[in-house]
Amino acid sequence: MLEQYIPAETPTMTKYTLLKNGYCSNLTSLQKFFTALVCCLPLQDLTETPHCSVRCGFANKVSLTTFDTKMSACMPLSIKMSPSALVGIKFVLTEQFCYRKLLKSVTELCRRGYSVTAGQAAVEEESGVRVPGFSGPLDHYDGLIRAGSLREDEHQRAVLQKLDELHRTLRGYTNRPTSIFSRFFTKPKPPKGCYIYGDVGTGKTMVMDMFYSHVETERKKRVHFHGFMLDVHKRIHRLKQSMPKRKAGKMAKSYDPIAPVAEEISDEACLLCFDEFQVTDIADAMILKQLFENLFLHGVVVVATSNRPPEDLYKNGLQRVNFVPFIAVLQKYCQTLRLDSGIDYRKQNRPSAGKIYFLSSEPDAEATLDKMFDELAFKQNDITRPRVLNVHNRKVRLNKACGTIADCTFEELCDRPLGASDYLEISRLFDTVFIRNIPLLTLNKKTQARRLITLVDALYEHKVRVVILAEHLLEDIFVHDGDHSHDESHILMDDLGLKREEASSLSIFSGEEEKFAFQRTVSRLTEMQTEDYWLEGDRSLKGKV
Repeated sequence: MLEQYIPAETPTMTKYTLLKNGYCSNLTSLQKFFTALVCCLPLQDLTETPHCSVRCGFANKVSLTTFDTKMSACMPLSIKMSPSALVGIKFVLTEQFCYRKLLKSVTELCRRGYSVTAGQAAVEEESGVRVPGFSGPLDHYDGLIRAGSLREDEHQRAVLQKLDELHRTLRGYTNRPTSIFSRFFTKPKPPKGCYIYGDVGTGKTMVMDMFYSHVETERKKRVHFHGFMLDVHKRIHRLKQSMPKRKAGKMAKSYDPIAPVAEEISDEACLLCFDEFQVTDIADAMILKQLFENLFLHGVVVVATSNRPPEDLYKNGLQRVNFVPFIAVLQKYCQTLRLDSGIDYRKQNRPSAGKIYFLSSEPDAEATLDKMFDELAFKQNDITRPRVLNVHNRKVRLNKACGTIADCTFEELCDRPLGASDYLEISRLFDTVFIRNIPLLTLNKKTQARRLITLVDALYEHKVRVVILAEHLLEDIFVHDGDHSHDESHILMDDLGLKREEASSLSIFSGEEEKFAFQRTVSRLTEMQTEDYWLEGDRSLKGKV
């Protein structure tokens, strides 16, 4: 029954007239009725308007004089308007809406948030984000298999089927009012997102990127989770700074900036795609529940990849009891999908970019790296010199760089108190980074190991090429043993008032998180040695294109 699409507040006699006269004989005519109602034009004029006129929009086809005459002489359903209301509706028509957007809005009203074919066509035409030749991520995946670029993986296909369903559900979806009229109708319920987890190198990022490339909206963001949380903390800091300063002798009013920050982000995107969703920082852990609750309440859909299932996030972290409620929130708004084929595709036989991982025990290894740097620097429009980076009003000095090439030591990058924001800035400025003298990383050096993991994540995300000189083979760099009786962690245990037995199970002291995450680092550094990765990371070629 089409009567169900007529708003409940419509008078009974009006409903009877619509149904009796055939204006609601099908969904299309019902849409015409609401269009006529919104535009304040007679129903008979709408039904007699040629299709091309409808497509071009009433604002282009109806003159203001005609509009005024029709408005005063023949209002739909015999309703009259005051002169001020007439001016307002004229402004809405002539300045803000064309029929295409109006049709999309009316359709969304009828379907409570999801547009039909006409609305979808408009979105596709306006956004221009669809990958040509494929109808969705699953079709894209099948095309790559037919072309021989990928091989069939039933685990990847199962996840892509779910993502393909979400892709279709998101057509026409928006988390904000599409017109001034939609504010008066029920807010659409957002579809469930996806949380994809599994072992390293199984294709989680690939399937999410396929999905992201086909989602038909401009209001979407794809970001590494590290970068997202850095942006959140920057927004929180900005909002706190904007608050009036506390007057002397008076208590400052409590202010919670997380909800406003979530609202800001939801205004910018209705879809957020996170790569490497991981929680290792207590500052992040304490705000995630409130942040994501507000994002979900504002209709944001989340798709994320991770190496851990939701219940293992922030495992053995400090004050984890305060983090656990976030897991229930994540599971409520995202379906959990496991992608774990047991194959690390990054370690499959792929053409190498040449020798770019060197052992310090090899003869003339240092001289070989010097020669490689000189060859790359020769192509730069710059001289070799120190560089000083400005990161959040802090100065980060790199001793040797030339153009987009940086030659650094492990001590320079990981023995200093640097973090994700510093490494993201390095990734933004340089397309090739030399990392010299990586030592054996034992539990005594787990802080440095953690920085190396974060550094490689940032470089990999931005397709930065690396040349490495290390004391040991890649798989043997991090060892989960060694003498740590004088570990600096003992000082922190004492400061927190923790006994050694109590603290031994916490990831911040045990090194379990670093051991787990380093598997991803080894996998990524393996791919970063391939020819495909090396060519993709050459920004000079992209500049020529």
